[in-house]
Amino acid sequence: MRQSSKTALGGIIAALSLVLMLLSTVIPFLTYVLPAFAGAVLVLMVIEISKPWAFCTYIAVSLLSLLILSDKETAMMYVAFFGYYPILKNIFEKKLKRPIEIFCKFLTFNFAVIIAYVVMIYVFMIPIEGMDDFGKWTVPILLFMGNILFILYDIVLSRFIALYMVKLRKRFRSLFK
Repeated sequence: MRQSSKTALGGIIAALSLVLMLLSTVIPFLTYVLPAFAGAVLVLMVIEISKPWAFCTYIAVSLLSLLILSDKETAMMYVAFFGYYPILKNIFEKKLKRPIEIFCKFLTFNFAVIIAYVVMIYVFMIPIEGMDDFGKWTVPILLFMGNILFILYDIVLSRFIALYMVKLRKRFRSLFK
C-alpha cells in the first residue's frame, strides 16, 4: 500500500471513529457502545497497515474526542480502553500462550476501567449515577458485570476480524490500492 493510501485510510478511519464518538451526544444511552464500535474500526488499520499506524490513529481520535466531545465519559472509555484494545488484542493473541493471553486481557481491561473511573470522578468531576445503589458491593458488582461484557466484546471483535478476513478484505483492498 502506498504512503498516500495509508494516510487516506488513517484519515478515513479516524473520521469514522470520531463520528461514532460524536453520536454519543445525540444518542446518550450508548455511552459505552459507541466507543466500542469506534475502537473496533481500528482493526482495519491493524490488519491493513500496521500497529504503529493504528496507534497514531488512536492518539488522533483520543485527543479530538477529549477536546470536542461534550460527553467526557464516552471520550474516557475510548481513551482508557476501547481505542487501543484492538491493537493490544493483536499483540496478545500473536505473542502469548492462551492462558497468559486471557490473563493479560482481563488485567488490561480491569486496570483500564478502574483508572478511567478514577479520572472521571476526580479529574473531570463527573458524578457516577447509581454508585450507591448496592452499598459497598456496588464497585465489585459493576466490575463483575463489566468483565462479562468484556468477554462478549472480545468474542464479537474476534468474529468481526474473521468476517473481515474471509468476506470483506478483498473488496476493501480494491478501494485502497
